Amino acid sequence: MSTPPLSGGGMLTGGFTRLCKGLAVVLVGGHIVVQIIPPAASYLALIPAKTIPFAWNLITAGYIEQTIYGVVISIIGLLFLGKLLEPIWGPREFLKFIFVVNFLTSVCVFITAISLYYVTMEEKYLYMPVSGFQGVLSGFLVGIKQILPDQELPLVKLKTKLLPSLLLLVSIAASFFTADSASYLPTLVFGTYIGWIYLRYWQSKSETKLRGDPSDEFAFSTFFPEFLRPVIDPVATIFERMLCGRRSGASNEASGYTMGDDPLLGSDPIEASRRR
Repeated sequence: MSTPPLSGGGMLTGGFTRLCKGLAVVLVGGHIVVQIIPPAASYLALIPAKTIPFAWNLITAGYIEQTIYGVVISIIGLLFLGKLLEPIWGPREFLKFIFVVNFLTSVCVFITAISLYYVTMEEKYLYMPVSGFQGVLSGFLVGIKQILPDQELPLVKLKTKLLPSLLLLVSIAASFFTADSASYLPTLVFGTYIGWIYLRYWQSKSETKLRGDPSDEFAFSTFFPEFLRPVIDPVATIFERMLCGRRSGASNEASGYTMGDDPLLGSDPIEASRRR
């Protein structure tokens, strides 16, 4: 199995996976439901004040796009990014990634909204409906950063490993000029972070029976400019030990992908090829 190239022709032609097409239908269906039955948004979107009695919105919110622009962007992102990620991860792991990132992102957004309410005492944080697939899409970009770190985009000379950081930078800058930034910015930030947590520590790999990606090229500090990394690394290490514990044999796993130019016996050939 090889990593698909980001060539212009290959990206614009078909070949989308069945799972991605099915998920696209779910996004379209969710949009149609809230357009035909507007009150449904109160039960399906994440509204922090209603989450305790309607806890299912922690799951459903990520699949509800309330605008046609959101549907189009989400479907395009799902189809094209999924076309790259699903063949490498496998359908089961791809679907698991979507579920975990979507759910935990919603949980984090809920906690953030409640915290903002108690800090500001503004009820808009309790009743602002938050929904959309953008949290998962930002997590997908982290996946692209992992599997194709040095690949350049076909239309612009920009390496894919910069995409998650660039998305957050643009989103944070835009938040200063938009009144409803609370409806999208936390989702993008937490989607990126949860996506990295999942791929860094939780993702299972059937070829090696290892979990996560302990390589230095995928460290948390790589989301920041190089001059900040010496400051970020020690802080990230402290939080890693506090929240995730010590990775047993992490250094061995990190060095187990390659030795020189040859992959070690039992190591993941996809990872070895990508690292080289």
